[in-house]
Amino acid sequence: MRKWLSYLLIIAGVLVLLYPKASEWYDTRQQEKLMDEWEDAIPDETAVDVAQQEYDNLTALFNEFEEEEEEPTAEPTAEATVEPTATETPVKSIATIKIASINLKLPVLEGATQKNMKSAAAHLSETAPFGQIGNAAIAAHRMKTKGRLFNRLNEVEVGDEIVIETKKETFTYTVYDVSIVEPTDVSVLNYNNRDKLLTLITCDPVVNPTHRLIVHAKLVT
Repeated sequence: MRKWLSYLLIIAGVLVLLYPKASEWYDTRQQEKLMDEWEDAIPDETAVDVAQQEYDNLTALFNEFEEEEEEPTAEPTAEATVEPTATETPVKSIATIKIASINLKLPVLEGATQKNMKSAAAHLSETAPFGQIGNAAIAAHRMKTKGRLFNRLNEVEVGDEIVIETKKETFTYTVYDVSIVEPTDVSVLNYNNRDKLLTLITCDPVVNPTHRLIVHAKLVT
């Protein structure tokens, strides 16, 4: 009996150690699946009422992901598992975002939720639609793994191009400002009635983030 219990504890320990990699693999597979399927998506039309609330919610989402990326420290138990949730409701991309200067290409989902941001960038639902007058905002996690999601967003420079491709159109924005702001600074979503803007939002720094990294871009006409 003790021999079998020892085997179970060893197996459980291995599963706990493998869980972060298994979870990362699953999220990456979800991202790849979304990239493959995004062309079939139909963008949702939304109102513009709760952008500030969605922006405020990013703080909680960023903090949750920071905790999830930490290596597990609990003692292994026989109940440990690496099974990812495989029965979640399928989601469809509304667009892709490409930044050639940092070799980035991601699916974009509608709504900044924990589920959406695990494997994609998220359009803040109540900000402007892509390519229209106003300020379209996209948020993504600054993962610790090199190149994942918005991990390299800090390398973007003024003058770089950001390409948003929807099912019907392609929009090319040029970066005009990169800044670090407090998490409470909602002025990053400001806009006027002339320009077609794009704002990218992530946390900063990568480890133990306290601020937000903001990239502002304007549509090329």
